[in-house]
Amino acid sequence: MPDGSGGPRQVFRILHVSTGNVCRSPITERLTRHALSDRLGERAVGVVVESAGTWGHEGAPMEAHAAQLLSEYGADARGFTGRELLDEHVIDADLVLTATRDHRAQVISMGHSAGLRTFTLKEFTRLVRAIDMATLPSAASSDELVERARALARAAAALRGWLLAPNPEADEVQDPYGAPLPYFRSIAEEIHTALDPVVTALTGVPPRGVLAGRALL
Repeated sequence: MPDGSGGPRQVFRILHVSTGNVCRSPITERLTRHALSDRLGERAVGVVVESAGTWGHEGAPMEAHAAQLLSEYGADARGFTGRELLDEHVIDADLVLTATRDHRAQVISMGHSAGLRTFTLKEFTRLVRAIDMATLPSAASSDELVERARALARAAAALRGWLLAPNPEADEVQDPYGAPLPYFRSIAEEIHTALDPVVTALTGVPPRGVLAGRALL
């Protein structure tokens, strides 16, 4: 994508990974996109957000409950199709955020120097909360946003091993596939809560309006 000077525009690619790519990772992908757009407007083009599944249902639609919950948060579920996680997805990603530790291990096992840029979502949130935001670059333009995102990912990687989870389950988002809507809703809330400090750290912009809390149902 051009940057106005004839060269390609920089982007920072976030890849969300779950198992089937029809529940958790689509919710996380679309909530991230929605939050970025809400806070940054056109500058959000600096961050590309995608998802895939370690046992992805290639070409499958998003699970109906997942789509409904996205609409409750004001996010767009349209046009989604599931993807099987491929080497190229990992190679292209600047940051990989997984639902569970097992997904993280599977991504890292693919190689491509993925270890330093792959975290579970909740692990990354925990590390981000410990970073002094004043040490990060500003995000006044889309290119500066990319530099800030890269600095954030590096800072989080440097903290890993120092800030441990209270228990292994604390870094995981459980699979709601096949569960009733109330359980899906609790998982969506978990994801939303984990994403909020991440998006704030990426953008330097606090949440506003509906993103400051639970969407009204």
